[in-house]
Amino acid sequence: MHERFNFNSLEEIRKKTKVLGLRIEFKEDFSPLTRQVRIGSKTAANSFAVLPMEGCDSNPDGSPSDLVKRRYMRLAKGGYGLIWWEANAVVIEGKANELQMMLTRQNVQHFSCLVKETKEACKNEFGYEPVYVLQLTHSGRYSRPHGHHFLPLITQHDPILDPRSEVSSDTVPVSDEYLESMIPLYADSACLAREAGFDGVDVKASHRYLLSELLASHLRQGTYGGCYENRTRLILDIIREIRKSCGDDFIIACRFNVFDAHPYPYGFGEDREDFLKFDPAEPQQLVRDLCAVGVDLLSNSAGNPYYIYPQVTRPFDISSMGIPVPEEHPLESIERLFFFTEMVQKLAGTVPVVGNGYSWFRQFIPHAGAANIAAGRCSFVGLGRSSFAYPNLPADIFRTGAAEKEKCCVTCSKCTQIMRDHSKAGCVVRDSKIYAPILKQARQEAEVRSAL
Repeated sequence: MHERFNFNSLEEIRKKTKVLGLRIEFKEDFSPLTRQVRIGSKTAANSFAVLPMEGCDSNPDGSPSDLVKRRYMRLAKGGYGLIWWEANAVVIEGKANELQMMLTRQNVQHFSCLVKETKEACKNEFGYEPVYVLQLTHSGRYSRPHGHHFLPLITQHDPILDPRSEVSSDTVPVSDEYLESMIPLYADSACLAREAGFDGVDVKASHRYLLSELLASHLRQGTYGGCYENRTRLILDIIREIRKSCGDDFIIACRFNVFDAHPYPYGFGEDREDFLKFDPAEPQQLVRDLCAVGVDLLSNSAGNPYYIYPQVTRPFDISSMGIPVPEEHPLESIERLFFFTEMVQKLAGTVPVVGNGYSWFRQFIPHAGAANIAAGRCSFVGLGRSSFAYPNLPADIFRTGAAEKEKCCVTCSKCTQIMRDHSKAGCVVRDSKIYAPILKQARQEAEVRSAL
């Protein structure tokens, strides 16, 4: 059953893993983390990566605010080889919140300045520039571009998720024409990202946003629904168009869901009889197809953070409000994520894959990461929530040989709660001066809204 992190030594966590019969390894030699990683035409200086963690705190026009600048400057000085920038909306109606990042022709110079400034900061600190990838997204059923109510754009109805995302029975799924119109818009955003100084972009297909839901649209009719070839068509066509527009020396990545943990015919990668069991057939084929169209970088995820099984996405100690305690140990959740990454890396071959699921390990992150890198189970150790709490964890490991327990993420889900309450996300525990007041105010405002 679920248990909070309570380990004071590596031997204790090894013992617990053995008792649970799990295939998770740890390594005291951290040298694998210093390995350079080739990504397309670029080379990352080491095997640490920041996963895309949205702050919901850009300026109203989508340009970098002071909080955004602060976040990426801290990350640039954190020692990462790869920094995967947060979700950037390709269209206004696809924004997940009013302050979601959005690169446009009108604000591209603001992004250029921040990219240049932060890369220079990293080079001054460590002697190299990090590889920058910008995540391109359309929020689909979770679009909320104005105010506190969803304005959902769905690819098919879902009787489980519709009531939770303000989708009414008369909501009409987006047309094939609308979906097709996204192809040049993603390519345009990618070209702007290249102009701003990013090394590549990510075509996001995870966590039930538009392209992720399309992967699961078994009941949809037309060009983009039903059979596997139709459900994957848009993602592959977008990647082809970006390659055509941006050239071979520009990184194209894809962060995608391997396993939705959602009942058929509304999920992707699940067993048709038992949705909590994984069926690898379609996810494995998607990896092959992504590599065939020329992706340079992959990152697998799973689950839906907006639903009741968030441990499938990110194991934790404490749930967000209204989320039940999982009926599995966090180490079991981590083993599943590690298995997915190993599967994807094996299929992807020389295409690097960023692993996830590490934050719960706290000061033992480098031990698990080094073991996975050394065994070839992934190419990067990806840090999500941990990068909010402890942005310079890699630098500390490289300089002192250890991560400091007192700086680590405690997987309390408060950063997630801020997002659920429609405010600016960050670490309430380790960055409390800024984010504790934000959480308090956001909670109060959310309670007032719920009472109306």
